[in-house]
Amino acid sequence: MGTAAAMPVLHRAESSVQPKKAKFTYCLNLSTIHGQKLGFMGELEVAAKAGYRSVEIWIDTLREYLDKGGKIAEVKSLLNGLGLQIENCIAFAKWVVDDESIRKQALAQMKAEMGLMAELGCKRIAATGMGLTNDATVSLDTIAERYRIVLDLGVSMNVIPLLEVWGSQKQLSTASEAAYCAMQSGGARAKILLDVFHLYKGGTPLDTLSFINPETNPILHMNDYPSTLSRAVITDADRVYPGDGVAPIKRILQILQHREEPLILSAELFNAEYYKQDALIVAKTALAKMKAVAEGV
Repeated sequence: MGTAAAMPVLHRAESSVQPKKAKFTYCLNLSTIHGQKLGFMGELEVAAKAGYRSVEIWIDTLREYLDKGGKIAEVKSLLNGLGLQIENCIAFAKWVVDDESIRKQALAQMKAEMGLMAELGCKRIAATGMGLTNDATVSLDTIAERYRIVLDLGVSMNVIPLLEVWGSQKQLSTASEAAYCAMQSGGARAKILLDVFHLYKGGTPLDTLSFINPETNPILHMNDYPSTLSRAVITDADRVYPGDGVAPIKRILQILQHREEPLILSAELFNAEYYKQDALIVAKTALAKMKAVAEGV
């Protein structure tokens, strides 16, 4: 009797469907619950309870904790225990002003603050226009030169300064000005930081926002604004939850989300009415509203 032919081995076809890559990382800027006066560690705990895995901290709140005897080791331990990542630190060193002595002090301040961030595993810090006068005496080219100095310092410490747009200033008030300064700095790792409120306040034209390479803007501050307040009179305190105002947030997200890494969406609010509410409810609400406005983008 002949040998039976060997039966072919059947392999399960490998799925060609790859899991969808996340477009966004949801983050809480701790300004959103700062008015409840929880203290630095309390703010971190609320963020984690609300479902965040990423936060933006404020250097002043951290320093207040440290000045009262807190330790960086304790912060690291809490972050690890809560499963939180610090994505960025909001800081205000006057690195951009004309006064050379102030700039020198500011660079020392930035170095110290970058050192703290490096210890905490945070790879970014805000480089704001704090101290700029509103008469535009400091040119964009000069800002670019001074940003390069701060950028090189950050690169050496692996904590990259993000050139932040503030719509209320004469300089660095639009995305185009921040992008120009970042490009003109000549630094390959230059980055900017955009904010829905400040895009409105400074009058950034959204039709040309796509000129910015999304890879250069790792974080978008998420908020909204009512239809009743013009650019001239609206303030930070008038910010509302994403989706509760008239900002074209979906349009902004569609432009900025084309990235290799997820765009970090960070709820940054300063609303006195929210500060009267339970911090956990506010943090949860901000998260839910960010996800709702980003759905389908």
